[in-house]
Amino acid sequence: MINNLLKRIISALAIGLCAVFAFLPVFSAEAAGVSVLDTDAMFTARDMDQQPKSENVRVLRISHGQSLSITEEGVYVIRGQASEATITVEASDEAKIQLVLDGVHITNSDFPCIYVKSADKVFVTTSADSSLTVTGSFRSDGETKTNAVIFSRSDLVLNGTASLTISSSYHGVVSKDDLKITGGKVFITAARHAVKANDSIRIAGGNLTLNAGEDGLHAENDEDPEKGYIYIAGGQFDITVKDDAIHAESVLQIDKGDFQISGSEGLEGTYIQINGGTIHIQSSDDGINAGQKSSAYRATVEINGGDITIVMGAGDTDGVDSNGDLFISGGVISVNGNSAFDYDGSASFTGGSVYVNGQQVTTLPNQMMGGRGGTGFGGKRRQW
Repeated sequence: MINNLLKRIISALAIGLCAVFAFLPVFSAEAAGVSVLDTDAMFTARDMDQQPKSENVRVLRISHGQSLSITEEGVYVIRGQASEATITVEASDEAKIQLVLDGVHITNSDFPCIYVKSADKVFVTTSADSSLTVTGSFRSDGETKTNAVIFSRSDLVLNGTASLTISSSYHGVVSKDDLKITGGKVFITAARHAVKANDSIRIAGGNLTLNAGEDGLHAENDEDPEKGYIYIAGGQFDITVKDDAIHAESVLQIDKGDFQISGSEGLEGTYIQINGGTIHIQSSDDGINAGQKSSAYRATVEINGGDITIVMGAGDTDGVDSNGDLFISGGVISVNGNSAFDYDGSASFTGGSVYVNGQQVTTLPNQMMGGRGGTGFGGKRRQW
């Protein structure tokens, strides 16, 4: 009899639990606040070390009209002022090279100030304030279009304890692989993108002031839909641009940082995840926009934390625009403008505080309700 009673109790509990779970919403791993990117190995210890290594050090001086050619692994302390001079790195694919800019000032008319042809990784470390400038149209190196003041075909790291000022008639800094910034003060003025990378942009610290005719940070990879991502784990950002302040073709993940952003759009990507940070966006178009640019992810905006303020311009603009889904589970979001939210897929609001034009809301208003198709997920038709 006891066994039969236990069976009845277990059966009743199972039926009750099934009834409860039947009414619980089902979220993806992303919607539950799981990091979209694997962040454990984003930065090495040497990436984060703001002091140059002390072994295998050579001191070099730049001179007018000359190219410093670096072909072997090591630490190179570079000093001096010159024009029409290029620091060229052409080493083995296993070589790690550190360029220590110790008061370097270069002005070129048509070619990069630092040109990395080959290496495993190159560190550009500032130990004293330095400046790099290209004033005219960039010329190519054979089939390579060298279109940035610092142009690297290998992994690139910017760090250090001093300032680096870059002025460019095209892009500021370009890496054809991964580009990391972990320290120092970086000031970039560029006619096109301030910082551009193919595989990823990863930032863990430093103070960045970016002024650009197009995007501030831009990551894009035409071959691998999972690449072209941006990960930010810290730093201070003052970004003023004419297009997107931060643009990732695949994932844009922000865990920490202090952001002052002004541009046509603030944050742009396929999957945008914000887990922390203080973010102030002044945009003439959408503040945060998730569009279907990468086939590896569904267009999504996910906010799990942070203090976010968005002020939009007048007209057909949205504070947060997702051509797919919208998930909010934490943080404080304040949106000021005509349309606070526009999402074409599903939405959930499970935590945090949301204010629209100064008034706290308990549900997420939807401007479009999927009403004007054209993106593949409904919503506004956009040109990417």
